[in-house]
Amino acid sequence: MKKLFFTLTIFLLIFSIKGYSKSDSTILDGKKKVYTFEIKSDIDPRMNRKVRLALEDAKEKEADLIIIEMDTYGGAVNDADDIRTMVLETAVPIHVWINKDAASAGALISIACDSIYMAPGASIGAATVVMGGGGEAAPDKYQSYMRSMMRSTAEAKGRDPKIAEAMVDQNLEVEGISEKGSVITFSVSEAIANGFSEGQVVNLSEIIEKQGIESYEILEYSDSNIEKVISVFLNPAVSGFLILIIFAGIYFEIQTPGVGFPLAASVIAIILYFIPYYLTGLASNWEIAVFVAGVLLLLVELFVIPGFGVFGILGIIGILTGLTLGMIPNDAFDFTFVPSGDLFVALLTVILAAIVAMVLIFFFAPKINQWKAFSTIALATTQQRSDGYTSSSYQNDLLGKTGIAHTRLMPSGKILVDDEVYDAYSRGEFIDKGENVIIISTEGTSLKVKKG
Repeated sequence: MKKLFFTLTIFLLIFSIKGYSKSDSTILDGKKKVYTFEIKSDIDPRMNRKVRLALEDAKEKEADLIIIEMDTYGGAVNDADDIRTMVLETAVPIHVWINKDAASAGALISIACDSIYMAPGASIGAATVVMGGGGEAAPDKYQSYMRSMMRSTAEAKGRDPKIAEAMVDQNLEVEGISEKGSVITFSVSEAIANGFSEGQVVNLSEIIEKQGIESYEILEYSDSNIEKVISVFLNPAVSGFLILIIFAGIYFEIQTPGVGFPLAASVIAIILYFIPYYLTGLASNWEIAVFVAGVLLLLVELFVIPGFGVFGILGIIGILTGLTLGMIPNDAFDFTFVPSGDLFVALLTVILAAIVAMVLIFFFAPKINQWKAFSTIALATTQQRSDGYTSSSYQNDLLGKTGIAHTRLMPSGKILVDDEVYDAYSRGEFIDKGENVIIISTEGTSLKVKKG
């Protein structure tokens, strides 16, 4: 009995040891997930969206460590603040590898990370807020906001807040580090010496090794198919083409009301134009509202109010303004941080697209009835009386008579001749109510007229 008890005890002990070893082995063999993505362009709404998607993806894939490869001269303060907040609120440790520059907004984001590593020759600092042109310093309210963010972020990560603040304000002096009149920009050795870098590394693998991680797999962020499609539609050339379709679709729908295809093409182009800019944070609700208001004002001018005056001009301005501002990250007409080059590209894209649209409209409009494809959706032929068609309900003595436009002709409407009201249409031009007209054809169910 004692032998049996002893044997069972030894067996259970061996089993427990094996079970522990197996569990321990599983832990040791488990690879850590290291998630990486890049910040290598201006800090703007597009980068804001990219960082948010990357951090969401890292959380979904249960990453154990996140490493950002940084090389930027900065960008918009509001987007930098958003990214800084996302980094601070992420539970997973985030390290940044500065390869080669982390200036301005890049410095703010770097300081928000748990550890800062730098490539040979890298630098961090020079966080003074500048205007969109990149040379002149922004007003003090922006400097004050940036100073407070740098200070609070440094405090949150155990770094010297005064040094962080002196990266923004040239009037601050840090003893032994900077003199009054210049902002702080650290080289690698200076950043390490002053607690703004954990060390110099030449690649991401060195950062991982410094965390004591031996077994790991690297997960890299890559744009989804949707993001790739969005990036295509953000191309100014594509945006310009969509603007061309918008203008052409509206024009041909007005000229041939009821066909529907031009209007549908214009609506689709509007959706494809604004959605990518809206998703990336470039187009705001109010900018889309300005565009819609412009379209409504133009329609009111064309179909309600005779002539072409204030409503028409405001409508065109609203349309062009909405299309232009939707392409750039302005803050309610505040262009402080909008690069002048971006503003120029947006204006040029919209203006050129509008001009090309007008040229194509006037060139192709007279020939469109000759297109075989158009004849499948609209009647492009005329039924001449000489061919035997006698559908006219008007007397020949109306031909050549003069009258006045009883309603506005756009190009169809009603005219008044000898105190009688007739359906009529022009040769394409708009004729305002009250203008003199001359009947030039009595064939068909409406009289064809021209200005008298």
